[in-house]
Amino acid sequence: MHVRHLSLGDFRSYPTAEVALEPGVSTLVGLNGQGKTNLVEAIGYLASLGSHRVSTDAPLVRFGAERAIVRAAVVTREREAMLELEINPGRANRARLGRSALTRPRDLLGNLRTVLFAPEDLALVKGDPGERRRFLDDLLVARQPRWAAVRADHDRILKQRAALLKTAQPLLRKGSRRPRHPGRLTEGIDADAERESALHTLDVWNAQLAQTAAPLLYARLRLVHDLAPHLARTYDEVSAGQSDARISYRASVRDEAAARIAAGEIPTIEELHEELLAAYDQARPQEIERGVNLVGPHRDDLLLTLGELPAKGYASHGESWSFALGLKLAAYHLLRHDLRDDPVLILDDVFAELDVGRRERLAELIADCEQVLITAAVPADVPDSLTGQTFSVTLGEIRSEVSADE
Repeated sequence: MHVRHLSLGDFRSYPTAEVALEPGVSTLVGLNGQGKTNLVEAIGYLASLGSHRVSTDAPLVRFGAERAIVRAAVVTREREAMLELEINPGRANRARLGRSALTRPRDLLGNLRTVLFAPEDLALVKGDPGERRRFLDDLLVARQPRWAAVRADHDRILKQRAALLKTAQPLLRKGSRRPRHPGRLTEGIDADAERESALHTLDVWNAQLAQTAAPLLYARLRLVHDLAPHLARTYDEVSAGQSDARISYRASVRDEAAARIAAGEIPTIEELHEELLAAYDQARPQEIERGVNLVGPHRDDLLLTLGELPAKGYASHGESWSFALGLKLAAYHLLRHDLRDDPVLILDDVFAELDVGRRERLAELIADCEQVLITAAVPADVPDSLTGQTFSVTLGEIRSEVSADE
C-alpha cells in the first residue's frame, strides 16, 4: 500500500498543495514551522480520522477558511482508489471514495492504513493511561475498521451513564428519606419512588454499557496478546538487546478477574460481560458518591515493563524512546502480518531524537517497507542509507530535490 498523490485545500497552512509520491522512502526536509509535518498529518488524518497533534478539527482548517479538503490517491495490490475528506469544524465532516459519497466518514476507514511515529508518542511511555488506551483502540480500528462503531457506541453510552450518575447523585446518595412530620408522608413516598426509578435506570444503563464494553475489552486483550511478541522483537532490534520489553493489560474489574487478565488470560466475551456487570454492582456506592464511571475499558491501562520494572518512572530517556518506537514498529508488523499488505510508515521528526546507533538500526528495520514518509529539519538527521525522494519545504512551498545520483 502506498500514497501516489496527495492534494490539500485549506488544510493547516496550505491554501493548496499537490505532492506526487512514490513507493520507497520520501523525505520532507524543512525547519520548524515550514509546513512539513502538516503534510504527513493530513495523510494520517485520512487514514484514522484523527490527528496526532490536536484533538479537535478546528486547527486543521486554514485561518479564515470554512473547511479543509484532504484527498489522496492510494494504491494497493488490488486497485487504486481516490479518498477524500471534507473537514467542517462544528459540522459533520464528509467523505468520498472515488466518485461515491459515503454515508459516514468512518466508512472510509480501512482504505488507507498508516503507522505514524512522532515525538508526541513519547507519552505512550511517560504519559497518562489515556494515551495508551488510544493507541490500542486506534490499532484495533486499523486492524478491523468495524471497531470504530463499537468504540463510538461505547463512548456514547458511557457519557449517558455518567450524566445519570451526576443528575441522580443527590437522590441516590441520600437514599430513602422518611418524613419526620406526618403531613409529609406523600413527600417521603415520592422520594422512595424516585430513588427506585433512578436505580432501575442505572441498571438499564449497566446492561447497555456491558454490551459494548465486553467486546471492546475482549478485542483489546486479543490485541495485546498478538502485539506482545512483535514488541519483544522490535524493541530488541531498536535497542540492540539492552532489555526485555513486555506489555500486559490492567483491567478495572474485580481483583480476581483483574489478576487473571494481567497474567495473560483472555476470558470469553460472555465471561467478561458477566464480570463487568458484577464489577458495576460492586463499584456502585463509589460511583454514586463520586458521580463518575469507575469500571470498564475507559479506566484500563496498558502496562509497559522493562525486565521487572515499569517503564514509566524507571526507563531512561533513551529507553523510553526505544519503547515507544518499539510499540509503533510492532503495530506496523502486526498490520503487515494481518493484512498481507504494508501500511504506510510515517516518521515525523523522529531521527533527530535518536542517537547514531538507534538511527542506523531504525534505518535497517524500515528498509523493506513499501512506503516510508520521513520529516526532518535538516538532511543530516536522516541516515544516508535511506535513499529516495527528497522534498524541500519552505513556508509552505514544496519543491522536489534532484538527488546527486540523477
